Amino acid sequence: MTAPQIELVLSKDLDQDLRKIADKVIAGERITFDEGVILYKKGELAFVGALANFIRERKHGDNTYFNKNFHVEPTNICVFDCKFCAYSKLLREKTEYDAWELSEEQIIEKVKSYEGTAVTEVHIVGGVHPKMGLHYFANLIKKIKEIRPDIHVKAFTAVELEYMCRKAKVSYREGLQILKDHGQNSLPGGGAEIFAEAIREEICKDKCTSDEWLEIHQTAHEIGMPSNATMLYGHIESFEDRVDHMNRLRELQDKTGGFNTFIPLKYRNGNNQMSHVEEVSVIEDLRNYAIARIYMDNFPHLKAYWPMIGRDTAQISLSYGVNDIDGTIDDTTKIYSMAGAEEQNPAMTTEQLVKLIKQVNRKPLERDSIYNIVKDYTNEFETKEASPY
Repeated sequence: MTAPQIELVLSKDLDQDLRKIADKVIAGERITFDEGVILYKKGELAFVGALANFIRERKHGDNTYFNKNFHVEPTNICVFDCKFCAYSKLLREKTEYDAWELSEEQIIEKVKSYEGTAVTEVHIVGGVHPKMGLHYFANLIKKIKEIRPDIHVKAFTAVELEYMCRKAKVSYREGLQILKDHGQNSLPGGGAEIFAEAIREEICKDKCTSDEWLEIHQTAHEIGMPSNATMLYGHIESFEDRVDHMNRLRELQDKTGGFNTFIPLKYRNGNNQMSHVEEVSVIEDLRNYAIARIYMDNFPHLKAYWPMIGRDTAQISLSYGVNDIDGTIDDTTKIYSMAGAEEQNPAMTTEQLVKLIKQVNRKPLERDSIYNIVKDYTNEFETKEASPY
């Protein structure tokens, strides 16, 4: 979408505040905190979507990224008690049928099962288990690298890392360096939830603080480990809380440049202690993606995590600022399926991912974990039927 085309989209009578924001976006200027709040309070979907798609196409054209990955979730036993979580079980609940605790041998066998396949990333996250500490995981990563020296290990949320380092009595820098020396390549973005301290106190008061999350990611960037960032939205937070969260990330990215992508994560209300909180609509999902793309101007990529929001919404999001839909996953994550997400057995083949992207006239590119292009799928898996979206 060119500047003249977006001017046409925005040519209707606009609120003066929205007109000012549109002019700044077209000029490539950063919007302020207050303007971010205005977008949430006044910006209708068509308006924010047009701006977000303009930015998306200015940054990436039609390029849309995915990767070939699988998840390892060592355990869902966790010392923390987050009210929104349907995934973890407290240590006292370990005998429940849906609690698990994989042995090192089971994890290694899972990794070995992918020998000879074209996956490029293993994503390791799970509950915070008191017996699975820093040195346990460092040695596990070393063994994974011995099996697959080429695979990118993206592992451990800041919540896991804070606990590991505290238990091992090392600084964040020392702990991260140990993991890096054993083969870890990057950090996922989980555990950020929402940074507003009052909300965090209510929904996850016993896990790492907002400042600790940010410090861990800053330290990772400083030692050469890139990371992602997330935001859990659609629960009890305000629009101001969302903008505050994105603003803290934007400020850290200004300092380090170490974040690859921003991933808004939708709150799902199944099987948790906040099930009385209604989920937001798909319209709000798309508005949130669009506003994130507008606000997070120094984040190169915006990802829609398809196992959480479903394939259809992920596909639509490619017109609302999103340029990445994660990976094949290969039915190896339970974090969102246990909370009632649309995808109860999340797995897509490469062909399915490529067709999903091509149906909305975007260009499917397989990437590695740090967005180097592995393969262009533009001329493969031709699809005859166009999506209605």
